[in-house]
Amino acid sequence: MEIKRMLVGGWKNFARGGAVSAATVLIMTVTLGIIGALIFLSALLSFTLNTIKDKVNVSVYFVTTASEGEILSVKDQLEKLPQVKSVTYTSATDALAIFRIRHANDQSYLQPLDELGYNPLDASLVVNAKDPSEYESIVNFLGASPMLSEGLPGQGGTSIVDRINYKQNKDSIDRLSIAINATRTVGFAVVIFFAIASILIAFATVRLAIYTAKDEIVVMRLVGASNAYVQGPFIVTGVITGVAAALLVLLLLWPAAWYAGVKTTGWFGGFNLASYYGSHFALIFVILMGSGIVLGAVASVLAIRRYLKA
Repeated sequence: MEIKRMLVGGWKNFARGGAVSAATVLIMTVTLGIIGALIFLSALLSFTLNTIKDKVNVSVYFVTTASEGEILSVKDQLEKLPQVKSVTYTSATDALAIFRIRHANDQSYLQPLDELGYNPLDASLVVNAKDPSEYESIVNFLGASPMLSEGLPGQGGTSIVDRINYKQNKDSIDRLSIAINATRTVGFAVVIFFAIASILIAFATVRLAIYTAKDEIVVMRLVGASNAYVQGPFIVTGVITGVAAALLVLLLLWPAAWYAGVKTTGWFGGFNLASYYGSHFALIFVILMGSGIVLGAVASVLAIRRYLKA
């Protein structure tokens, strides 16, 4: 009976609020809309960073006398490293075929190659790390490998490695690592900022709704009503407000995501907001609905506290 009274009382407060309830829902809709936008922004950022990370790699080029078995042995060693995401082997023959296809319309490249009478290109391994910051440790591993360390370029002796292009890519890799760490830090700060802003906005609007019923609260307190008895209906009102705002945001996000997806897919390297919304709807629903319920309930509790003091 107590729960039924709170539910009925909460709904009556919401319906009786009229314009104040509508204003509260609209303002909380903006708050949840910001949270929704942050979800999409976070997904887009993750997609973009992963795309960039996939394009950054380190190539290990081998001397022409290195056998395929030796190179594949190095490949196996690299693939066992926990830092390594993938290793791709390109033979000297494949490298030559790729070169010819790439410069098929440019005889200035192909004619000298034909005149040589042999394949001058090296076999290579392209190493992709799970995280850009791991490339240095991978290169250090190559330098410590007995098969490779003796006679690395500039060290004398014999080595099956001709060169590693880590130094050429190091600046790009370092900048990407810094950008990823900075983005994560800034993203976390933005989420915290908007979470605090959301609570303050929800608190202010719910407090305005409760203010219209302050006389009723005073009367209940005078007749000895407990804090729970007084708070219950207003918490339910806050929850109803949050649920209504979340449903409104979910409804508005679909056409917005579809329109943005059509217009911006080409800009974001294939990331489609509408597709993401459809495939992650359950997660977005839970986040927005949960945020709406928590914000509405917490804001109601905070807003009514001043009226519960003896």
